[in-house]
Amino acid sequence: MDQLEKCPANYVPLSPITFLKRAALAYPDRTSIIYGHTRFSWMQTFKRCCRLASSICSLNISKDDVVSVLAPNVPAMYEMHFAVPMAGAVLNPINTRLDASTIATHLRHSEAKLFFVDCEFIKVASDDAINLLVSSGEPTCTSPLVVVIDDIDNPTGSRLGELEYENLIRCGDPDTEPHQLTDEWDPITLNYTSGTTSAPKGVVYSHRGAYLNTLALLLQWGVGTEPVYLWSLPMFHCNGWTFTWGMAARGGVNVCIRKTSAADIYSAIMAHGVTHMCCVPAVFNMLIEGSSILMEPLPSQVHVLTGGAPPPATLLEHVGKMGFIVSHAYGMTEATGAALICEWQAQWDLLPADERARLKARQGVSMLSLADVDVKKQNSTDSVPRDGNTMGEIVLRGSNIMKGYLRNPEATAKAFEGGWFSTGDAGVIHPDGYIEIKDRLKDVIISGGENISSVEVETVLHGHPAVSEAAVVAMPHPKWGESPCAFIVLKGDRMENIVKEEDIIAYCQKNMPRFMVPKKVVFKDELPMTNKKTVIKSELRKIAKGFTVVLEEKSNDVREHLPVWLSMMSKL
Repeated sequence: MDQLEKCPANYVPLSPITFLKRAALAYPDRTSIIYGHTRFSWMQTFKRCCRLASSICSLNISKDDVVSVLAPNVPAMYEMHFAVPMAGAVLNPINTRLDASTIATHLRHSEAKLFFVDCEFIKVASDDAINLLVSSGEPTCTSPLVVVIDDIDNPTGSRLGELEYENLIRCGDPDTEPHQLTDEWDPITLNYTSGTTSAPKGVVYSHRGAYLNTLALLLQWGVGTEPVYLWSLPMFHCNGWTFTWGMAARGGVNVCIRKTSAADIYSAIMAHGVTHMCCVPAVFNMLIEGSSILMEPLPSQVHVLTGGAPPPATLLEHVGKMGFIVSHAYGMTEATGAALICEWQAQWDLLPADERARLKARQGVSMLSLADVDVKKQNSTDSVPRDGNTMGEIVLRGSNIMKGYLRNPEATAKAFEGGWFSTGDAGVIHPDGYIEIKDRLKDVIISGGENISSVEVETVLHGHPAVSEAAVVAMPHPKWGESPCAFIVLKGDRMENIVKEEDIIAYCQKNMPRFMVPKKVVFKDELPMTNKKTVIKSELRKIAKGFTVVLEEKSNDVREHLPVWLSMMSKL
């Protein structure tokens, strides 16, 4: 069989861009995008993307040049996920919650040649970010060509420069041929990490990785044809967890909303018959608190894929009763979005609701696009036992792992050391092979030689009827080194007058081992959040470092850590 070789008939480089042309041919008249009063069909979306790709090429954008975009979930943001790679360029979606300094940093590091800016962000982009970029004085730093995106559903006439998005589409060639991809390992998008603990890193995705992860996620989430997908998850988050391309693959309807609010989400669900949406767990609290605006039950069940932070089982159970069918995934920017998904077993449907919620809170098994996933003992190549108890670091390898960090070979080499991608997340493997995250490695609390998962403590805290949000970090302890400190947001405006610190601690004492109980509880109006709606624990750790623990009586201390000592003795 040596004489059998690749040829144009049997080898076409994998790319999610091919999903768009197929959608135009298979579902030409089916609705592709809904945004306010604006409607497009899949054939219209295909032609608009061809026109935009043609215009981008006319602006001297070459292969692998970076094209940045700062926009919310509007049709232009969706179209650029196809049009920019169709021009041979690399799309860089920028988080709309970033400040001007960080935006300028991303533009500088990516060396973006073209910058699309939604009309809502003209000031932060032009008056601030671009000015910072130009005034930096760096000889290699040049300002990108700027194109304004006016609101297609409510035009304002705003102009950031001479170029405007809809004008580029009108002037483009609808019959232009997309860039001919010859290597599926070529870059398709550039996404920056949040950089809450270090400088942001530019994560480069390949066409191959994006294609495989898109199909794997559609299959494992069970997305059928003609879904109605609500864009409650920002498209700048790992390219919308690849559902930007995935909806074209299934001929779905993209319901775009400019703001993610309970009112807009419920309004879209009721108006358009939404079947699917994605969100981080923080959005669940928003939906619960805003459920009073619903005058009637949801017209049908809505499938929700959540990730970004481990959701408490009690929260999953609550939104499940509201009509949201929740699936849980785990991922990160470096894994092209999702890496693990909690694949549901039919036999679990027979279990009580609280047990189903507990199982659903686990991160699950590997995406089909991954070759392997494991949990390794720290500083070792050995796997942890499948006992659901022993913590180690979650490691991955497969086709959906990033190409690497842009212009950062040291960080890339470190991330891939040992032939695995190191996630930095601590987890366990259950006897059934399902993985459960216990913490970020840096967030594990080591008390008296015992590892305490802050996520486990937070899960118990979320079970308290007065607790809306909870975050747990380490605080100094004069005897045990570290002990848990809980930061809590209560439900309602005046709950702090009813619920006291001692009430929370007493609740914890009834629901967890004594050594895991927080030694201090701090009530806050809100928790510090990243622009991706995850808690910035580094800020809370700084606060907790200033707290001191008053030692209890010796007898209590002995009883508290007796399980720890017994565990340590058993290992001798």
